[in-house]
Amino acid sequence: MAMSLQSWLQLERTPEPEVMDDREGVEAYSESASQAYLERIDRTFVDHALSLGVTQGHALDIGTGPGLIPIMLATRAPRLRLTGVDLSEPMLQTARNAVEQAGLADRLEFRVGDAKSLPFSKQSFDLVLCNSLLHHLPAPLALLNEISRVSKPGGAILLRDLRRPSRLEFPLHARWFGRHYSGVMRQLYRDSLRAAYTRAELETLLQQSKLAGARVFRNGRTHIGIERAAPATAGPV
Repeated sequence: MAMSLQSWLQLERTPEPEVMDDREGVEAYSESASQAYLERIDRTFVDHALSLGVTQGHALDIGTGPGLIPIMLATRAPRLRLTGVDLSEPMLQTARNAVEQAGLADRLEFRVGDAKSLPFSKQSFDLVLCNSLLHHLPAPLALLNEISRVSKPGGAILLRDLRRPSRLEFPLHARWFGRHYSGVMRQLYRDSLRAAYTRAELETLLQQSKLAGARVFRNGRTHIGIERAAPATAGPV
């Protein structure tokens, strides 16, 4: 009986499409009210990334979308070079335009790339980032293994995504934390919540992956992720 109740409380995961390349979805992310809130969330991600001990070298942002995180990071860490990859060409074009406007084209580049089979050689990056991509993947183990492959042995890793609430939590959770969104963006947020993973699921994925020295963390009520800091004794990576 207890197991039956536990199963009922667990909201079934419904994956989202892997690529956001429809114009309506891209424009929803650029709508001013949504953008202001997303930028605040992205800023906490960048704060977290910088706390992991890498402020120079080459960083990779997987699922970079409109490029906001690499731009923020490049502004705050002027010795970093950054590469962003995404499967959506419309998103990448938005990112390239933003980089040109920010005057950072000499340190940032964007490429079409599949998170499950990245177009880079092993141990290429000092810092590997991945924000809000996990819930788009039906089988994300390949992503974790690719992050392990392209990361340098002393490199830092930060993967963060939404946390899927329970069936009972979902209505209030979606209403409260989605209050900053409207229209298409509000529906995208609700879909993303349903597609996200739980902490227990992420713990299992990490154990099954090739990522070494990483741990699962929870960020407030809304986000979970995987992090690995650069060794404190190693100096600049």
